[in-house]
Amino acid sequence: MDIGHRMKELRIQYGLTQQELADRSELSKGFISQLERNLTSPSVGTLLDIIQCLGTTPAEFFTDQEPEQIVFRQEDYFVKEKDTLGHQIKWLIPNAQKNAMEPVLMTLAPHGTSEIQLPHEAEEFGYVLHGSIRLFYGSRSFTVKHGESFYFIAGKKHYIENCGDREASILWISTPPIF
Repeated sequence: MDIGHRMKELRIQYGLTQQELADRSELSKGFISQLERNLTSPSVGTLLDIIQCLGTTPAEFFTDQEPEQIVFRQEDYFVKEKDTLGHQIKWLIPNAQKNAMEPVLMTLAPHGTSEIQLPHEAEEFGYVLHGSIRLFYGSRSFTVKHGESFYFIAGKKHYIENCGDREASILWISTPPIF
């Protein structure tokens, strides 16, 4: 295994510069550069420290297999229906609550609503795939139609409602996950 290449790959994947990795692992930037170019080898203890600073485990670091699923299909989705509110949430990425963002497909029956979300630290984006909805954000409300999108910082109470007589579908993405 090319340890230097793997270190560089993970460092870049996590958006770290050599200096940032060096600072986190209490090493010099020059030493990190030498490691990535395989000009020197770290001690076992130093390598374990670097692996920890890269946010992974030794098992994940040394595996040749890509553990993460990249493409998700219908059979991977998790669906939850809330008949009392007239909506269905389909998690498009299983276990997305462990990720930085959470994309869901929300379908609202005619006059259905989402759960009311209290203010929290998140950014939320939605794109209306079918129908039209009413977005309530604090004391304001907005009509969002097919092909339109919304984006806001979730610092106020918010929810959506289908005011029409047809089903509405929204691709809704939150970071960090909230659903």
